[in-house]
Amino acid sequence: MTSPMIQKDIVSACKIETVKAILDELNDDYFALLVDESFDVSRKEQMAIVFRYIDRMGFVMERLIDIVYVEDTSASSLKEAIFNLLAQHSLSPSSVRGQCYDGASNMQGEINGLKMLIRRESKSAHSIHCFAHQLQLTLVGRMDNLRDSQKSTIQVALDMGELTTGRGLNQQLGLLRACDTRWGSHYKSFNNFIIMFGSILEVLESLALDARSMDERAKAMGHLEACQTFEIAFMLHLMRDVLAITNELNKCLQKKEQDITNAMLLVEVAKRRLQVLRDDEWDSLIAKVSTFCIKHDVLIPNFEEPYVSSLRSRRKLANYTILHHYRVEVFCNIIDWQLQELNDRFDEVTTDLLHGIACLNPINSFSSFDIRKVMRMAELYPDDFDESNISILENQLASYIVDVRDVDERFSDLNGLCDLSKRLVQTKKHSNYPLVFRLVKLALLLPVATASVERAFSAMKFIKNDLRSQMSDDFFSGCLVPYLEKDVFDKISNDVIIKTFQDMKPRRIQL
Repeated sequence: MTSPMIQKDIVSACKIETVKAILDELNDDYFALLVDESFDVSRKEQMAIVFRYIDRMGFVMERLIDIVYVEDTSASSLKEAIFNLLAQHSLSPSSVRGQCYDGASNMQGEINGLKMLIRRESKSAHSIHCFAHQLQLTLVGRMDNLRDSQKSTIQVALDMGELTTGRGLNQQLGLLRACDTRWGSHYKSFNNFIIMFGSILEVLESLALDARSMDERAKAMGHLEACQTFEIAFMLHLMRDVLAITNELNKCLQKKEQDITNAMLLVEVAKRRLQVLRDDEWDSLIAKVSTFCIKHDVLIPNFEEPYVSSLRSRRKLANYTILHHYRVEVFCNIIDWQLQELNDRFDEVTTDLLHGIACLNPINSFSSFDIRKVMRMAELYPDDFDESNISILENQLASYIVDVRDVDERFSDLNGLCDLSKRLVQTKKHSNYPLVFRLVKLALLLPVATASVERAFSAMKFIKNDLRSQMSDDFFSGCLVPYLEKDVFDKISNDVIIKTFQDMKPRRIQL
């Protein structure tokens, strides 16, 4: 039992049975692929592969199947690794009904990207650019613009992420360095900056007094003077309000059971909230900023005076007021940038596919149902609906909508496609309308975000860390899969794992 070889075999047996239980849930049905790559602590490129599928009870599941080492990150190499994994578990690439990746060219390339290579094997494997990743790109795009137009102010807030306040491991607040790929990091940084503003000023004053060199003192004094300006106070509160909206959207997009229709609606909600902020909440923002400035002895400017930029001579006054600068050039511009980015990024789902899925949504007693649009959606899945199935589907849809909307009251309180899938199974209607249920499953299979993959990467540091950085790839994968899929692993009996361990190779003694 203390032999490293025996321990690794036991770990492998645990992983084998965990994956077997997941595949049993899958039940040889269709599934979607969620794939991403990341470096581990030893700087080896790892590819995590997650399956999204509908289990026997109609629940949407996202499960880590494996994490594999890849030397070459070209699309063809990634495809080969994925297909080898599928073959290992006796799964066919033709069963893939959805793909979700980040925006890397090897994933999203329109000619030889991974999504196109898999589409050649399965025409119905529609690809989604990870919504959470797209949302992060809208933030990155805006932050780049801000660095150019408001560099002297916003950079102070970003640089402050390098400061650490307090001691010990139990601090409730901290300032994270803003990162382009860390979801929510910008919102947390700005929010904590506002909450800790007084403490930050004290830290900067201490740094200036205790500086070892004139350069360090000058830098601390520069940050201190910049922080004690109305411009910094205004930018902090504006960015917090804008990022609070997108932060809520981001958290919703990362839910495993999230469906594509709800995701698009959530994006629309975020757009409308930003528009309301732009049109109606200027006065409330100024009131918050003014209260903040009074509390921290920051001078509030006269908004009717001409604006003087810190980058131009004070003798060259601008031909617009301070009010115009903050309301039009800063407030409106930042919100307009965010709205434009959201409009540009979230457009990769084909109109016919999205409209068809929206028509299946049971919200408001199936008020959006349109049989023509649903039939058009079915045509986008040629591997699942041939000519004979299309005519049968149309007849089933006509009976189905009368049943669930007008006859069976058990379908009157549904809040989305996930609820619909579960209720169809609970009421046994999935067997009455098998082709309709197939359409519902195909709609749910389209992934929204690679959050499950990101969770796998977050868990990697607990398995492979600085003190244990030379693990073999098999041992690493064997530890990670049961660790991440604890709920599946906990249901596997020890006897099953022992049997798998015994069957792996001849043993001199029974475990």
